[in-house]
Amino acid sequence: MSEKVFASAQEVAARAGVSRSAVSRTFTPGASVSAETRRRVLEAAEALGYHVNELARGLMRNESGIVCLIVSDVATPYRSHLLCELTLLLQNAGKVAMLINTDRSNGSVDRALRQAIRYRADASIILSGMPDKSIAQLCLRSGQRLVLINRDDEEPGPLRINLDDYEAAGRIVTAFVRAGCRRLAFANSEAGTPSLMARERGFVAAASALGIEVFVERHGWTGYEAGKAIAQRMLTRAERPDAVFCATDLLACGFMDTARHQFALSVPNQLCLAGFDDIEQASWSSYNLTTFAQPVSAIASKAVEWLSHPQPEDDSTSQGQSIRLHAELVWRGSIRGG
Repeated sequence: MSEKVFASAQEVAARAGVSRSAVSRTFTPGASVSAETRRRVLEAAEALGYHVNELARGLMRNESGIVCLIVSDVATPYRSHLLCELTLLLQNAGKVAMLINTDRSNGSVDRALRQAIRYRADASIILSGMPDKSIAQLCLRSGQRLVLINRDDEEPGPLRINLDDYEAAGRIVTAFVRAGCRRLAFANSEAGTPSLMARERGFVAAASALGIEVFVERHGWTGYEAGKAIAQRMLTRAERPDAVFCATDLLACGFMDTARHQFALSVPNQLCLAGFDDIEQASWSSYNLTTFAQPVSAIASKAVEWLSHPQPEDDSTSQGQSIRLHAELVWRGSIRGG
């Protein structure tokens, strides 16, 4: 089996009857080249199957264009939505996205990230609260630019994008109280990520300010099955809650299905529910879930815009930049009076 041989720029130049530098200018955005020369070069390149080696070009400028996306729970609706937005914007910006699936194993992340560093990745975007902070430190030590989404790392230099999770949780307490609910509960996973814990703290604090004690239950990882298990525990208590704020929509979906099908509870007449993320399933008529919308497009555009601007020469001493985005409350039918 023969190896595939790629045509060289010199071969394109010879076929087109132009200089090697004319080929280079043809494939360099903004470079000066006549219309006739461009036509001849492009025809020759098409005939020979020539493609510019962007990796080699980038390495000459000490840039590869590679951006690592470090993420856990890739299959969840929110994560996949954010990945879709990020990869499209990165492609449009001329970047190459390299996915590193943390799969809750920092050891595997470390190995994959070191491999990406060997490929001279320019930057990393950490989408997950799961990877250890040493992962972010490794990115910075390798000279990468770094974007942290929904994390609380304090290293100097990165762009940090967070939501108003704490304040949002306070808004849902107000909604529950206006619906006449007084036995409030919070359903969380055991992941302990900064965004999940901020929602829990905000909800408990807002309820406490009104003299309402909140029952908190944490279980498993942040998914549908954990929501079912939490509902089983909460709804068999002697004093059953009449309103539950779930840290994510997937938890809320699992909770709602258990409440309805196992305990025959009516939502919202007997139980009010809210979630967070505004995944597609939240809008389905079977759930009709009141939730907070993650501003996915804004998160992705802020990240890619920051990475697309040249890095200042003195960026090593920079404290980075912090952006806090608003999570909009999306009213649906899972809270009375919504």
